[in-house]
Amino acid sequence: MVFKKTAAQMFFLLIGMAMLIFGIWREEAQTVFSKAIRLCMECVGIG
Repeated sequence: MVFKKTAAQMFFLLIGMAMLIFGIWREEAQTVFSKAIRLCMECVGIG
C-alpha cells in the first residue's frame, strides 16, 4: 500500500515538473505573473 502511494506521488510530482518546464519553455511565466498581480490587486481592492 505504501509503495502505491509513493509511486502515485512521484508520478504526479514528475507530471507537475514537466508542466512547469513546458510553461517556462513557452515563455508563459510573465503572463502568469502579470495575471497573479492583477488578481491580488483586485482582491485587495487597489486595482
